[in-house]
Amino acid sequence: MPAIPTCLFPPIQPTRHGMLEVDALHTIYWEEVGNPKGIPVLFLHGGPGAGLSPQHRRFFDPQHYRVILFDQRGAGKSTPLGEWRENTTQLLIGDIETLREQFGVDKWLVFGGSWGSTLALAYGEAHPERCLGFILRGIFLCTAAEVDWFLHGVRWFYPELYDEFVAPIPEAERADLLTAYTSRMLCDDPDVYWPAARAWSRFEGRRVFLLPQPEDTASDTLDLGVGRLESHYMANQGFLDEDQLVRDVGRIAHLPCVIVQGRYDVICPPLSAYRLHQAWPGARLRMVADAGHGALEAGIAKALVGATEQFKRSGRFD
Repeated sequence: MPAIPTCLFPPIQPTRHGMLEVDALHTIYWEEVGNPKGIPVLFLHGGPGAGLSPQHRRFFDPQHYRVILFDQRGAGKSTPLGEWRENTTQLLIGDIETLREQFGVDKWLVFGGSWGSTLALAYGEAHPERCLGFILRGIFLCTAAEVDWFLHGVRWFYPELYDEFVAPIPEAERADLLTAYTSRMLCDDPDVYWPAARAWSRFEGRRVFLLPQPEDTASDTLDLGVGRLESHYMANQGFLDEDQLVRDVGRIAHLPCVIVQGRYDVICPPLSAYRLHQAWPGARLRMVADAGHGALEAGIAKALVGATEQFKRSGRFD
């Protein structure tokens, strides 16, 4: 983890938190922070499967915003951890609506980064009448080209990480790494899925930031959630039609939006943010010149806090 940016609001504890059973298999963890009478915000974490961090609460003025955060199915404190069955984009959208109704929210500002931006767009296009606007970071549209980049294209920048990633896979299977890894991670044998999940999670995690960071202590929760759910969702192209999120952006184009994108993001390259902005000219694009993918990189964090502050003042983005 990088040093925590000074622009963030002070650490804050949830005013409420709990578990919500959303079906016979999944129970999701939720928390609420800030002003119970403030502007509602929905926070959507990345991954899929990455889960929440206490730092996620700190992008918002707690005197002004009522922030509702949750661990998506199979992620973080939600149970069962890493569970990929009954886990689709459409079911996550249903969970969001269940939470909205539970909290008595009519409309909320939707804040999401990386996979969170994917889910934010999918939710907004399904329920535009429930959205006040969007703050999106590190855009991922879940197209075939982006999935291919994630697995193969990044080799041009991190050849040593790519070689480590493919090393456990027999040469005969390396032409289709996604299938090779998915078949391992979604099996029921822990001796097979744990090494695959750890390899996948490290492959992603070590290229999040523009500048090298100290290696984090391994987290089994993060590794299993990210490894299993990212491969599951990528194998199913996010349970979306090809380029669906750009095709249907007209459903939310009347709403305010800011797009925060790291210029040197090699997880979710800037082309996706640019394409989204072209389809949504009313959105504001903030290209951060000295950043990669991480929400806690100084320039990205500053842009995100700046966006929440501007929406607090005017309800829009300039």
